[in-house]
Formats: sequence, structure tokens, C-alpha cells
Amino acid sequence: MYNEFTNLENLQKIMPDANEYTIERIKKLNKIYESGINPYPYKYFSITHTKYICDNFDSISEDETFTLAGRVMLFRRMGKAAFANISDEKGNIQIYFSKSNLGEESYSILKLIETGDIIGISGNAFKTKTGEITIRANSFTLLSKAVRNLPEKYHGIQDSDLRQRHRSLDMIMNPEVKERFIKRSQAIAALREYLASLSFIEMDTPILDTKYGGGEAKPFTTFVNDLDSEVYMTISPEMYLKRLIVGGIERVFTISRSFRNEGIDRTHYPEFTLFECYMSYADYNDMMELMENIYTFVFNKVNGSTQISCGGKTIDFKAPWKRERMYDLVKKDTGIDVENLSKDDIIAKIKNLNLLEEKQSEGLNISGISKGELVLNLFEEYSEKKLIEPTFVIDFPVESSPLCKVHRDNSELIERFEPYAYGVELGNAYSELNDPLRQRALLNEQSSKLRAGLETASPMDEEFAVAIDTGMPPTGGLGMGIDRMIMFLTNADSIKDVIAFPLIKR
Repeated sequence: MYNEFTNLENLQKIMPDANEYTIERIKKLNKIYESGINPYPYKYFSITHTKYICDNFDSISEDETFTLAGRVMLFRRMGKAAFANISDEKGNIQIYFSKSNLGEESYSILKLIETGDIIGISGNAFKTKTGEITIRANSFTLLSKAVRNLPEKYHGIQDSDLRQRHRSLDMIMNPEVKERFIKRSQAIAALREYLASLSFIEMDTPILDTKYGGGEAKPFTTFVNDLDSEVYMTISPEMYLKRLIVGGIERVFTISRSFRNEGIDRTHYPEFTLFECYMSYADYNDMMELMENIYTFVFNKVNGSTQISCGGKTIDFKAPWKRERMYDLVKKDTGIDVENLSKDDIIAKIKNLNLLEEKQSEGLNISGISKGELVLNLFEEYSEKKLIEPTFVIDFPVESSPLCKVHRDNSELIERFEPYAYGVELGNAYSELNDPLRQRALLNEQSSKLRAGLETASPMDEEFAVAIDTGMPPTGGLGMGIDRMIMFLTNADSIKDVIAFPLIKR
């Protein structure tokens, strides 16, 4: 019994936002206890989901009894009868209660049931005069008495921060939100299914480490007391997966949380889910084929189609996707033939066309960076957002990564690609560098930049370098953002919409 909490002042000591509606619910909770009913039983044998009854109604016998459970979303009392609508994981259905069917004592308990409560029902399916599939309750059980009102049905929770802070309520009031997270789980399961069919092996990699690498990012730091040591939260599992390749696992992947202490916007978030895989005896062409086939398989498996609607446009993720060289895109979008011009000639063109003015005002010194870095800036500024259909942007400037092979046909470039759709980067992939001496030189160069104050540079990873020294086979690698894939799969506007419990500023 909770009589002390029918006093608002007492209740607010443990529930600061309690109000008179909460008090009324607690009074009903006390009456339920007084009736000898446990409002929070330990178990219930619910064996049927609402969707099964709705989908199979025409083949169901009127004598067949179903047991189901769900949250009361609507409740209407009409003297000797009452109607409720309950919602479970798969859908919702109407329930009909009658005094004649339940008996006086059981029916009287209904006055203590409200929206938000969870109940179990046993009964038969029928259609009302209006044609609505309904369960005629032969018995019901209170499974959980809610002491907090649900948000108002038609307005729900409008503020996006509140929706993310109280995701449970968001899911209750907006079934499409719950469906989005169900699809997320289905998509990751489909990804694993597809990789298993190609003989990939899933492995775990560390979240905490004394070093970090595999990407240009500022890491999060924490402290391990027993080691008396500062450690980093992983920004990428790349180095460890390659060490597994060296160890003889020829096809390996992980789906892991990664952490980058950087900005938050529509497509960026400091804690995200990263899929990475590596395949021995393959190159970046093989990884392009693998990526487009992953999207095709996952979208068909979860949505039944590779087509989605995004920003009023229909986008099709069906393989094959377009391939575009970065040099060609920059030439098309800026008019500068960067492939056949020197750095100084490109700078002259930039100044003549008044390009990159905003970036220069933010501190970009175009004279102080390399030709490749100029090309990257031009691509990001003038080409990236124009890539609407799924497209592989291939053959990046050599300065863009220390972990990739030099292009076999052009020493200015590396065999790297990034896939894009609707202006959003979906991943990153290489023909992986396996020349041990070049790899050591590039890692030392990164380490020097870190010592010079570049926070996004990585420290030297000697264990990784030793593994490459030992010999890594030709390898293709692919990293892919799971959250961004789910954004497209579920037509979500923001990465926070596909993360169940994002950080909310307090």
C-alpha cells in the first residue's frame, strides 16, 4: 500500500514532477491492492501477438481462444460494457469487455484500469458491426499499473530533445519510432547473415586501449585505476582487424561502437556503430562490389525493396552503383582540371573563380597545403552534396590516408573510395597498404604531426607495425557507418533518430 504517496508533498520527494493526476493513479493502485490483486505479477503466458489475429482472422474459428497482452492505449466504459485498444510489439487490436461475460466482481475491477496500464486478456476473436476485428474478453489480468499518464494522444511529445530523453514514451506514442529500432536490429542481423554466407568471421576488438588509430579523429580519454594509466576509447577497429588478417583469418569483420570527440550534427555523433571488414587477396574494387551487395541484400531483406524516398526523390540502392573519380567530379563541378594542373595553377584558378572563400575566412591557408589537400577541399565544398544516387567516389589524393596503397596507375592517388548517397558519406575503403617499410614511414609521419599538436593525428602503433612487418597478404578493407545506413533504411532525418538513447545536454 502507498497511502503516504497520496500526499503530493510526500510524493514529490521521490517523483519531483508528480501532480494531481499521479495522485489519482496511486489511489487506484491502492484500491487494487485492497482488492487482493497484485498489480505487478511475476509472469504471464502471452502466446499470441495482435498482428497474427488481424492477419489471419478469416481462417480463425470463432471458438478459438487467444491469450495476448499489451498496453492499454484507449479505454471507453459504457455501463455494462467497455472497449479498450491494446498495443503490443507487433500491432494493436480492440478488446470488448462485458459484465455478462466477465462477471460482476471481475468487471468491477475495470474501473481501476486506465490508459498506460498493461493487461493480459484471454478471449475469442470476432468482428463488430462496423467491421473492426475485436477480442471478446473472457478474462483479463492486470500486469502492470502505470502511475504516470501517457502524453496526450494527438499531440504526444513534440520537442525532439524530450522525445530522445524519454524514448520509451516516444516509442509508445509513435509506433513508427519503435518500428525504426526493430528495423535497425533486423538490418544488423541481415548484415551478419550476408557476411556469414561469404565465410566472414566475426571478431571483437578493444574499446579501451593505450593507443588509437584507423582514422583522423580526436579521441575520448579515460583512466584505468588498476593500471594507473590513461587510455583511449577506440575511434576505429581497423588496426586490430588487420592484425587478425596477418594472423591467418582471411575474411574478418566486426560491428562495434566507436567514439570520436568531435561535432554533433545531422549525420555525425560522438558515439556510433561502425561495421568494418577485411578480405585477404582482394582490393578496393572487390570492396565496392561487397558494399553495394550488402546494401542490396539488407534493404531487400528488411524493406522488401532497394528503393527509398528521400527529400522528395526516389533513390535506389540496388547494385551496381555509379563509380566517379574524385578528379573528374571536381573538374565537372568547379571547371578546374586538377588532374593536369600543378598546385600553383590550381591556386590561381581558385582565386580567379573566388572558390573556397568561406573556408579561407575560417583559416584555411590554400598556399600552405598540398595539391591533394586542395583537391579534397574542392570536392568537399562543391561536389559532395551533389551526389544523390548511390555513388562510389574513387581514387583519392595520396595525402588523404596513411593506410592505403598508392594507385597502381597514378602515384598522386591512392586506391581509396568513399560511397555517397543524397550528399551523405556512407563509408570508407581501401586497397590496404601492406608494404611494411612504407607503412612504418607513414605511421611515424602521423605520430610526428600528433607531437606537433595536430589532435586528430594518431600515435605510433608499434604492435600493428610489427604485424605488418611479419607480412600481410594483399587485402581489401571496408568501413561502413551502420547508423547512416539505418537513416536511409527508415527514412530518418537525423542520426539521433536511429540511436535509441542519444546523449542529451543536461
